[in-house]
Amino acid sequence: MEHSFLAYLRGRCRKLSQVTIGIGDDAAILESVSGQQVACVDQIIDGVDFLSDQHSLADVGYKSVAINLSDMAAMGGKPLSILVTLSLPKQNSTRIAGEVYEGILEAAAEFHLSIAGGDISTYDGPLAISVTLLGCVEHGQAFLRSGAMQGDAILVSGAVGGSIRGRHLRPVPRLELAQRLQQSVVVTSAIDISDGLSLDLDRLCAASGLGAELDTEKIPIHEDARTLAKSSGRTPFQHAWSDGEDFELLITMSQKHADSLADQNMGAPLTQIGNIVGRTGLWQRQQGKLKRLSPQGYIHGS
Repeated sequence: MEHSFLAYLRGRCRKLSQVTIGIGDDAAILESVSGQQVACVDQIIDGVDFLSDQHSLADVGYKSVAINLSDMAAMGGKPLSILVTLSLPKQNSTRIAGEVYEGILEAAAEFHLSIAGGDISTYDGPLAISVTLLGCVEHGQAFLRSGAMQGDAILVSGAVGGSIRGRHLRPVPRLELAQRLQQSVVVTSAIDISDGLSLDLDRLCAASGLGAELDTEKIPIHEDARTLAKSSGRTPFQHAWSDGEDFELLITMSQKHADSLADQNMGAPLTQIGNIVGRTGLWQRQQGKLKRLSPQGYIHGS
């Protein structure tokens, strides 16, 4: 539902001169007197994105900010301030707001964000937290999903899979990595992994009108995925391929630039897992033959 509705919105939303990049990327790019503004928003809801009877509300508050910071990193932007809207259940609303804000304030302090405003309301429904993040990027320097070129290297930060074991509540936004990449190479496209490595890579490829040929054995599998596989009935690779909420970055750049990063400290591990190719879709080369791979992950509103 989400993908088709976003396509509908892109068609209906009037193009404004101050909006350089609108619906379709990890964040919007707005024209500014100095550079460009970057804006993104994410909402998390009890029972859908977290469980208030099982998870620390301070962790939930932290997550509500960190997932926006991951989107900012995927655009190559620098975060500046946030707007926070809390929709609180009527019962125990003051206590809940206080616990959530402990995590929000922790994230704001860690990433040097100002809380510029927001809204608080109570209603007969579950806790919902909406955070809008504002940032900036130099003119024309934003990372987009649509710029990948044939032959580009595909790199992933960190390791993926098994985030449900706890990392999904305390994601590490790759802001430092994004800024070091801005200074070192030309990033042709980027996306953060929120719904699954393969699904988000497929989205990046679709936005660029190209495909990917992958060396699946090089995909960095997190220890959480290996641990989870012992009880889930799925392999570590299946978790790495399709588990959501890793909040790592998928990045493309020329092979020459990718090779130049081999001996540099980028602030996070980077692993090349394949290359961009002209044929659309995700592919694996096995014994000289190409095998089509099926993207899998979490699809919102399905």
